[in-house]
Amino acid sequence: MIEFEYWQLLFFPLFFVLGWAAARIDIQHLVKESRALPRSYFQGLNFLLNEQPDRAIEAFVDAVKVDPQTIELHFALGNLFRRRGETERAIRMHQNLLERDDLPEDLKLQALYELGQDFLKAGLLDRAEEVFSKLSDSPLAKEAKCNLLEIFQLEKDWEKTIAIAMELPDRASQKDVAEYYCELAAAEMIRSRPETASAHLKTALERNRKCVRASLLQGDIEIQQDHFEAAINCWLRIEQQDPTYLALVAQRLLDAFRRMDRRDEGLQLLRGYLEHYPSLDLLDVVFQLVLESEGADAAYSLVRDELKRNPTLLGFDKLIDARLLAAPPESRPDLELAKSIVQSYTRRLARYRCDNCGFKARQFYWRCPACGGWETYSPKRTEEFDLTP
Repeated sequence: MIEFEYWQLLFFPLFFVLGWAAARIDIQHLVKESRALPRSYFQGLNFLLNEQPDRAIEAFVDAVKVDPQTIELHFALGNLFRRRGETERAIRMHQNLLERDDLPEDLKLQALYELGQDFLKAGLLDRAEEVFSKLSDSPLAKEAKCNLLEIFQLEKDWEKTIAIAMELPDRASQKDVAEYYCELAAAEMIRSRPETASAHLKTALERNRKCVRASLLQGDIEIQQDHFEAAINCWLRIEQQDPTYLALVAQRLLDAFRRMDRRDEGLQLLRGYLEHYPSLDLLDVVFQLVLESEGADAAYSLVRDELKRNPTLLGFDKLIDARLLAAPPESRPDLELAKSIVQSYTRRLARYRCDNCGFKARQFYWRCPACGGWETYSPKRTEEFDLTP
């Protein structure tokens, strides 16, 4: 047990006096610093507390004019302007910082990076690229290259995109890199260069063997050269990569089998796909093929059975279409009325939705136009209502 001596009590008053003295020094320092701040700074804080952001911003701008040494306030205001969409004011704020001779090197790099963000937000891609390129060998190199990756994608400069992606393996996945090569291939196909396009698609599959888009485009190249069997083999590969995407090539497969006079074989294949991987787009293709091959009654039976298995309002709309084809004249007005009512709803339903950000569109995208994610759209249409006008 520790022994206690009464003379040690003399230390308690000493500790109290020292603590009081330290507190006085801190308070005096705080008061001195607060007096050095311009009055408009405190006005800005007051406006913020009273939820008046516009007046707060103007007060802080005045504070910067009175005391140019408030560097952190410069950065804060510049970022605030950018988030509010006032990119011109943000650009001026960060340019003013860069013009200061007394700014330390690390803060100059930070100001340059923020300026690049301003240009990017304003859509000035060439100026943003110039700024971030200057930072490629700085301590902010990784952040700058991430922004360059986004810029090159927006500019559709896929060769530069691939080059920068190789330097950012933790930012650009192999799936994304495969999509970049698919973009290069698509551009070569437009220029009627099938050999170069095929080489890009081969590389895409090396990067990501489950790249559905590469198989789809390879089939398109083969079909352009009347290599129907080769095209079908490319599209059949999709079942092993991701069978949900078969709906995207169903019409292509049907056309290829038709041109080879093998319609029955194509019908059997697509009916098997519909049974194992049901989708509305696949149903549309099989419906048309059954209608041509077996008539309206068989097409109606197909849709009815599919609706029982996968009840959807969009499928019900297709069922009404099938019934109209074989309905007697006296029943058609009622069916057409029912179809118009159903269609007033289904027009809002036939959409594709991004799994990453939830953005909905009437057409399928390989890259989401909202969040920029690759392969984030499911090829199946959603039946969620969009209540926006």
